[in-house]
Amino acid sequence: MAMGSFLIPISLLVLAASSAVAQLEMGYYRKSCPDVEAIVREEMVKIISAAPSLAGPLLRLHFHDCFVRGCDASVLLDSTKGNLAERDAKPNKSLRGFGSVERVKAKLEAACPGVVSCADVLTLMARDAVVLAKGPSWPVALGRRDGSVSTATEASDELPPSFGDVPLLTRIFASKGLDLKDLVVLSGAHTLGTAHCPSFADRLYNTTGNGLVDPSLDSEYADKLRLKCKSVDDKSMLSEMDPGSYRTFDTSYYRHVAKRRGLFRSDAALLTDATTEEYVRHVATGKFDDAFFRDFSESMIKMGNIGVLTGRDGDIRKKCYVLN
Repeated sequence: MAMGSFLIPISLLVLAASSAVAQLEMGYYRKSCPDVEAIVREEMVKIISAAPSLAGPLLRLHFHDCFVRGCDASVLLDSTKGNLAERDAKPNKSLRGFGSVERVKAKLEAACPGVVSCADVLTLMARDAVVLAKGPSWPVALGRRDGSVSTATEASDELPPSFGDVPLLTRIFASKGLDLKDLVVLSGAHTLGTAHCPSFADRLYNTTGNGLVDPSLDSEYADKLRLKCKSVDDKSMLSEMDPGSYRTFDTSYYRHVAKRRGLFRSDAALLTDATTEEYVRHVATGKFDDAFFRDFSESMIKMGNIGVLTGRDGDIRKKCYVLN
């Protein structure tokens, strides 16, 4: 399971994925907006150069979009007087990067008005965020349309929780057409970014209601985390998900997990399943970086095709945070 997929050409995976969503295609904007990828990349270079820590949040935005109603940019919509949108759901309260998406979208609107969807913009930005953080690149089939429905309830119900165990996470991933390998591979995205204390501090202070540290967490690492997070309610401090490397896309996340230093319960859970543990320990050796990059690219292509809207099933928003 761990490394066999390295031999599968990415081009074949794109073709296979595109057969499931036949209306997505490479070069979709070749006539209507031929410079779309160059425009996105140019703006992303400026964004990440100015704020390298945004690579993780922009990748996370794409994840949180695709797991709720598919990759339709519904996570970008603002709440209205009569509707609490996805971005205001509890699991999404810490999302960042919305302004960067609007910045890139504005550049595209100036070049190609009303042509490129916010869903495609977010998918391209996530890919470029990984590339600019020294990670892999992959081809992105385009042609997504934007959704018009966004509810906080759905986000709370459908997003994979940071406290999830492998059986729960497997069910959630399977409901999106993703398998166990995608679960352990996409968890590698935790190599980028930071997290607020409430998302993991229960492991430090109240694991079983007795105030003890989670036994699946390395005790020295727990001590370091407790110096930053003073309580389960401490919302002021951030911790790196991949200590010492949180701005670089690499395999050090797996080395931390293998040493029981994964930040979330969902990270620690990867060592409780034989299949995911095998993958973690293979990548943690540092001998399979290229293979992991390949696996990650393949899983990102699959995720980027979840529940996409195409043609008349969706819209092209002029501004990503509001319906036309």
